Amino acid sequence: MIAKEGFPFILGAVIALIVFIILPTKLLVVLAVLTLLLFLWFFRDPERKIPTSENVAVSAADGKVVDVSQTELDGVKYQKVSVFMNVFSVHVNRVPLSGVVKSVNHIEGKFLNAAKPEASVQNERTVVVFDTAHGDIVCVQVAGLVARRTVCNVQAGDSITTGDRYGMIKFSSRVDHYFPLDFNITVREDDVVKAGESILATF
Repeated sequence: MIAKEGFPFILGAVIALIVFIILPTKLLVVLAVLTLLLFLWFFRDPERKIPTSENVAVSAADGKVVDVSQTELDGVKYQKVSVFMNVFSVHVNRVPLSGVVKSVNHIEGKFLNAAKPEASVQNERTVVVFDTAHGDIVCVQVAGLVARRTVCNVQAGDSITTGDRYGMIKFSSRVDHYFPLDFNITVREDDVVKAGESILATF
């Protein structure tokens, strides 16, 4: 399966490929093929084995855990788990826990390297608050140096289920997860996780 956000890029690569095939330039054809393969790989959207337990919260993103800490967000204390996605990661984001979308807020900002801690508060980002039976869980899609656009396909009032697709970030970036203090975080820094499949916290 291919994420719908990738269709314009893939279509452009196909058109370029057709044009380059017509033109007698082998190098351009090779470049077009490589570009098409890159977009197909980047916008892949594989199915995931979603945990069936109602007592777990899954990762919203594929990638490497780069931060596990306790912090404040809008005056509320949370446990934060940040997952950094590189260009080889699946970039489709998934809902960590069933509930209702409480709010969606897009914030303009910088485009620092998303691996840096300050990117969480300085970069352009989309903040989604999920109202769950165990408290609010916040996911922040953080744009990065290369990834300059976050895509969020849910809005306030939407009912969501653990593992549902809710958006993506185009090219490498990160997702910050904010869990209530009574959640038990089950990952550590440098762990590699998968969206919708890897368990980040239990309660």
